[in-house]
Amino acid sequence: MRALLNASGLDGAVSDSVRLAVVVLAARTPSETGVVEIRARELGRWLGLSESRVRHAVVPGLRRSGVVDVETMTGEFGEDRGLTCRVLPLWEAQGKAGHPLRLQKSELATLLRLMEALMAPGWAHRDGRVTPAGLLGAWTGHGAATNRLAMLLLVLETAETGRVRLCGGRVEQRYGRPVVTLARLLGCSSSRAERIMARLEDAGLVERPRRQTASGLRQASRLMVPAVTAAHGVRNGSLRGRSDGPDGCVGDLAHSAWPGRRSLVPVTPQVNGEGEVCSPDGGDPADTASLHTHHPPVAGVSPETDGGPGVSGYADSGSCGRPERACTHESQAPAAAAASSEPDAGGGGDGPLRGEKHQGGLGGGVTSEYSGSCMRRVVVRGVHGQRQQQEAEPDDLRLQVALAPVAYLWGQLRDGQRAVALPAVEQALVVLSGIVDPAAAPQVLANRLVDRLLEVGGEALVRDPMGWLLGRGLVQRPACPDRRCDDGIRLDTGDDCPSCGNIVHIRRSLRARVAAAVEADMPYALPAERRAEIGRGLREEYVLEEQRAQLRRTRAEHEVAQRQRAVARHRALDEDAQEARRQAPCADCGLPGSAGLCPGCSYWRRTEELVQEAVDLAVAVRADLSNATTVAELTHQCERDTRVLLTAACEQACGPGANADWIAYTTPQVAQQIRDDRRTAVLHRLLGSREAVAEAESAYAACRRGRGTEADADRAADAAGRRSAEYLLRQSVGELHALRQRATWVRPAASTGSRPVVA
Repeated sequence: MRALLNASGLDGAVSDSVRLAVVVLAARTPSETGVVEIRARELGRWLGLSESRVRHAVVPGLRRSGVVDVETMTGEFGEDRGLTCRVLPLWEAQGKAGHPLRLQKSELATLLRLMEALMAPGWAHRDGRVTPAGLLGAWTGHGAATNRLAMLLLVLETAETGRVRLCGGRVEQRYGRPVVTLARLLGCSSSRAERIMARLEDAGLVERPRRQTASGLRQASRLMVPAVTAAHGVRNGSLRGRSDGPDGCVGDLAHSAWPGRRSLVPVTPQVNGEGEVCSPDGGDPADTASLHTHHPPVAGVSPETDGGPGVSGYADSGSCGRPERACTHESQAPAAAAASSEPDAGGGGDGPLRGEKHQGGLGGGVTSEYSGSCMRRVVVRGVHGQRQQQEAEPDDLRLQVALAPVAYLWGQLRDGQRAVALPAVEQALVVLSGIVDPAAAPQVLANRLVDRLLEVGGEALVRDPMGWLLGRGLVQRPACPDRRCDDGIRLDTGDDCPSCGNIVHIRRSLRARVAAAVEADMPYALPAERRAEIGRGLREEYVLEEQRAQLRRTRAEHEVAQRQRAVARHRALDEDAQEARRQAPCADCGLPGSAGLCPGCSYWRRTEELVQEAVDLAVAVRADLSNATTVAELTHQCERDTRVLLTAACEQACGPGANADWIAYTTPQVAQQIRDDRRTAVLHRLLGSREAVAEAESAYAACRRGRGTEADADRAADAAGRRSAEYLLRQSVGELHALRQRATWVRPAASTGSRPVVA
């Protein structure tokens, strides 16, 4: 659930209804196709929302998140009525071994059962049967999706005693540890989590029991889910017929729901190994040991395994649906070692979990261990072999998992050999991490070592452990060009390699074609002669195929060489063009090697542009733009005054007798300062215009009508006045440029004595 809700598209900006919709679609996804078909109305019933809300908010949110691929079937009025959805994280995880979202059919069924128990809307069947709704099935309207998602996350964090595992560390005392735990699960604020918790508590779905102290105050609460307690109580009462713990608390569910065998991460227990007090007056454990270190769970005696021999290869008759015990398939375990591990008839005999020593425990063997429907081969050794293995195993957990099948061989290596073999194992893990999920790479390497051991017949038949590890056990043997292939098996999926199957199909078709040709040419030949002719024909076909492959390689190399020569030629042309541009003389003064414009001329051009802008600012607000003659005279006068001002300012900035280069560098900066000062003055002048004043008054009145303060209205009026002044300035400068262009266009016609087009 964490891997699904932590997808890249389901961040904090996504609503809880969209996140819950992703969970519902994932739970209803068929394991065969990976595509779920559902109506918008039915999805709304699961979420506690209306059909309109699903069509207008949830479905667009799913599309924006990119987590669900949604195809819709439109109704009569174009609305999204039928939905065909594919949860992309589940779809992409199917090809990744060890991915947490690569769910089996049984795991999807378990998730769906949990969702139905919590939020199923309920159905009335045609035959009269009625499926009741879940705990929150009747909760609809505002906050229904958030409440359902919160309840789902709390149930997943709840032990069978009904107690929710609370977060550790320091929390805000005004909210308490249960509320902060819910806030961290939902990724929301503590205040919002407090409101959600209050709704769930008012509905009786969760409880926060408190214990009264001697002072009369209430101790900090813990968080309980009564529905989980009731469900486990019924289960324990019907299946086990007993209660664990001194106070009638239900037992630990670890005996019936072990973590997945392929999991590489140790599971943190929801509750401590000690018996818990289930009375509502119990205190919060976070008050006494909130920062205590989490220890690994203590192994207990399971009623399902009492009376077993205490070795990893033991399985009860009929377990996992198999008619025989797992030790039936043992290939190397001697009978004496198996006999020495049998317990007493009373079921409480000596075993490896009770600290007793085995008699004759120096022997070893390979046995089979069943977990669900999967069988895993493990090595059973005596006390001496186990001690040697513990001394030799590496410290890294990944290396321990990868080398577990060959732990006996690893213990036979000397220190110098381990120093050489350990980098080889790490390199193999690095290569596998680039092919499969890095978390699953150790298990994939362990599976490869198990397959290599089966080829030689077991660890006992390996004469040279060092040579076998480096030359056979750790080496990937691809049977085709696909880098994910290892002996015809895809490393990322564990299925048969399709590329290898394609190669086999091609070879079989070639042999069939050659055999048909030989049969047609030699219908009455002996079988030995036909076989010899078929072998000769196959050799000829292989030679021709190799020649064709060599021709293809030669052609590809020739094409690559041509592309490289073309790229080099284009690169040379570009370098020549760049060199020519760098060596071009200055366009104004003709200075060679100036790349078209020298620094002095560049400064001069920039100065001219700034002077022209300063002149236009002055003329635009002072001249009558309807009279071209007045505009021309005022432009000439402003330009002369501006240049005189620029010369005086440059002399003052540079000082007498300054270098010409320094003057050329300083002049554009001084001109820019003049232009900016003049623009500021012009805008200040336009602020008093009739248009700017009217706009400011309108903004002030609008802000006051909106119940804004006096300061807010003044700021709005000032901003509106500045915008109006800038607009008026741009309009005046634009009219000035248009007038100059018209004058330039009319001047040739006026010189010929014809009638001007524009007066």
